[in-house]
Amino acid sequence: MSQSPHHGAASGRRAPADPWTAFKRSPYLPATVVTLILTTAAALFAGSYTYSMANPTPHWIPVAVVGDDRGAHGRAFIEGMEKALAASVRVHRYGDRAAALRAVNEQKVYAILLIRDSGTRIDLEAAGASGATVAQFLEQAAPRVGEATGVAVAVRDIKPHQRGDPRGLAVFYITLAAVIVGLVGAAQLGVHAKALTPAGRIAFTAVYALLGGFAIAAAVDWVLGALRLPFAESWAILGLTMFTSGMVFNMFSVLVGRWALVPAWGLMVVLGNPSSGGAVSWALLPSPLASIGRWLPPGASVNAQHTAIYFRDHQHAFPFLVLGGWALTAVVVFWFLRHRASGGRDDRAVRAPA
Repeated sequence: MSQSPHHGAASGRRAPADPWTAFKRSPYLPATVVTLILTTAAALFAGSYTYSMANPTPHWIPVAVVGDDRGAHGRAFIEGMEKALAASVRVHRYGDRAAALRAVNEQKVYAILLIRDSGTRIDLEAAGASGATVAQFLEQAAPRVGEATGVAVAVRDIKPHQRGDPRGLAVFYITLAAVIVGLVGAAQLGVHAKALTPAGRIAFTAVYALLGGFAIAAAVDWVLGALRLPFAESWAILGLTMFTSGMVFNMFSVLVGRWALVPAWGLMVVLGNPSSGGAVSWALLPSPLASIGRWLPPGASVNAQHTAIYFRDHQHAFPFLVLGGWALTAVVVFWFLRHRASGGRDDRAVRAPA
């Protein structure tokens, strides 16, 4: 039975596409999603840094006290400092200055109050390297409070920053560089070296982290002379930071695919860097950020680097455990979900016969 020409023409025409279906199949959908993500990211990026750094305010300041602070003058001075700083001054009493100085070097306290002559004379020894802004608050408030309470106050900085870094921001900057280059490096490997096996991706992340950490340390120390670094230790910290940052991106690449940069950037840059304590001391950050920052890679890196430079004989294991924990977790997740790596090939597929 033959079909009419009109029937054939009608069957050859496609039905008009649904506008939403056409939009989903077009490049306009991912472009719209990226635009919305970038808009939101811009607000979060600016907001997180402004919230944490624009107006640093003391919340708690631990200080070492040597001498009798329970007398009328000593008690009045400490109460006056709390009012002047609008913060809690947490007193840690020590038997002598040597013990108090150990507490400063172990970064348990930000300053020492030496109370003399029944509290009528007080020496404030601030540790600028423990937190430049905290020391500034203490050094500015102490003379005013002393004058108001009838106490003679002498102020000095017993742990100043290096001459090339008077504000103590260089540690924050080098950590920020390691974090961002670590993220971007892993993203670029995923784009330009798609044929790498998962093992190759991990290996090249480690290589560029090692070389990048060396380059940052060399530029800041040897070329600019901004910081005199304990070079091997600082290089190791920067390299571990960059590797951890890169592997965090790789972890998210197997968890959420092509949108991996969104959670990785949010965790490491939008949340991690402002809460790291590098630009603003933890004592001046809003409490939630101060608590979270210690457990994130940028905060751990700043903590380890800061101690290596200024409190060299009192390094702690905690920041290295945090960095190592994040790196190990990211490697394990990436490895066991490596078949989902965007563009990455499973080693078993490479070894298998054609």
